[in-house]
Amino acid sequence: MDGGVFANLMNGFSVALQPSVLAYAFAGCVIGTLVGMLPGLGPLAGISLLLPATFGLNPIVAIVLLAGVYYGAMYGGSTTSILMRIPGEAASVMTCIDGYAMTQRGRAGPALAIAAIGSFVAGTLSVVALMFLAPTLASFALRFGPPEYTGLLLMGLFVLAYMSGGSMLKTLAMAAVGLLLGMIGIDAMSGYTRFSYGVIELADGIGIVPVAVGLFGLSEILLTAGQQTPPAIQRPTLRQLIPSLEEMKLAIGPISRGSVIGFLIGIIPGSAHIISSFVAYGIERRMSKHPERFGRGAIEGVAGPESANNAAATGAFVPMLALGIPTGPITAVMLAAIMVHGISPGPMLITQQPDLFWGFVASMYVGNVVLLVLNLPLVGLFVNLLRIPYSYLYPAILCFCILGVYSVSNSVVDVWIMLGMGAFGYVLRKTGFEPAPIALGLILSPMLELSVRQSLAMSGGSYGIFFDRPIAITMFVGAGVLILLGLKPLLFKSKDWREKVGLEDHV
Repeated sequence: MDGGVFANLMNGFSVALQPSVLAYAFAGCVIGTLVGMLPGLGPLAGISLLLPATFGLNPIVAIVLLAGVYYGAMYGGSTTSILMRIPGEAASVMTCIDGYAMTQRGRAGPALAIAAIGSFVAGTLSVVALMFLAPTLASFALRFGPPEYTGLLLMGLFVLAYMSGGSMLKTLAMAAVGLLLGMIGIDAMSGYTRFSYGVIELADGIGIVPVAVGLFGLSEILLTAGQQTPPAIQRPTLRQLIPSLEEMKLAIGPISRGSVIGFLIGIIPGSAHIISSFVAYGIERRMSKHPERFGRGAIEGVAGPESANNAAATGAFVPMLALGIPTGPITAVMLAAIMVHGISPGPMLITQQPDLFWGFVASMYVGNVVLLVLNLPLVGLFVNLLRIPYSYLYPAILCFCILGVYSVSNSVVDVWIMLGMGAFGYVLRKTGFEPAPIALGLILSPMLELSVRQSLAMSGGSYGIFFDRPIAITMFVGAGVLILLGLKPLLFKSKDWREKVGLEDHV
């Protein structure tokens, strides 16, 4: 079987290395990188805008172009996250935390380099897994129904809370705020508009873009503007752009773990590339011997999430190619691009269209190399942005944020949401709360609510459906274990207090 796989892969490379395919792969990577750097656009917007341009193209060229945009946006989103604490797209939210902290310590170059290297390694390893594991993993993903999604999403929230390293109650409180914000808009099952208070623009709900840009980018500007002395202007030397040997060693484990975590989460329908970056960051923080470094510029906090979101991007193609099932809006648009050309995706795609399938797989290898070659030499150019005085840089960033957020839906309401979230994020950071769980809660809220209500509709209102399904009950047990582990420090503190005041002897 292995011989057949490698023979098919060589055939795929004969397709992917054609000059026309290479040219479109390069164009897609460049466009995707630029799209990922612009707040408010992201991979979905870039792919949607380019979709009409693919209608007259060869099917292989069309899918390679769109995949290049997808990968490029995953890479590009880390740039503004690391340099300016503005997530170019939602999957880069976690990169903001330690990536920007490294920038403040004069290590922006190594952070960008590790992000590019981690993305390359994760993307390449995930393509290898895609070749060998696609049919098996895709069939497993098909076993997930609404009850299983409910358990998975709940466990994801508690994984974040447990792995955060801070107060579990604070993390869950922020996630609850995000869940509540995610309930604004039209109810997917009844069609009623909720909590919009007559604002038509809120019918579609609150978008992740204005929330993320406000919580991270705008709040950072407000914090810096409130300092008596502005941060010193960074003037990195060439040596400072290269990761140290110690940083490379520290990044190896997170890159490997992020690759595995991202790929496995990627095959599950939903915003996998976003969820995987949160999970990878939490795991790295929990596994670290020095968790206090996280949030202050830990290279693991950049390597893990960046590797995970790129691996998840590849994992999302498993059910799309093997079963014809999109795992989210991005793969749904790419699926539409394939179907426009008269190709039916699904289990027969590999046998009926081997050139398309294996050419696409081979183009992923090529795309990862293109992105690495494209991004590493540009690290020095990106870091030069830090030489701009803050008195000029921050007003420009603010204008950039407003234009980026407005361009998503051409809505002034989104701009006001961004400004409100910026003020809210400023208050949260001043009072010791981490805003990242709000973004995750907002993303998960519609999926969690829909899966719960669909499950209850399936069972006629009985909650027993969540405990009748093996996968679902496993997820719920896992969530319960995480709650107990998270409460363990509080229970020990309570016991210590009772011993100090002499109550333990009377119990």
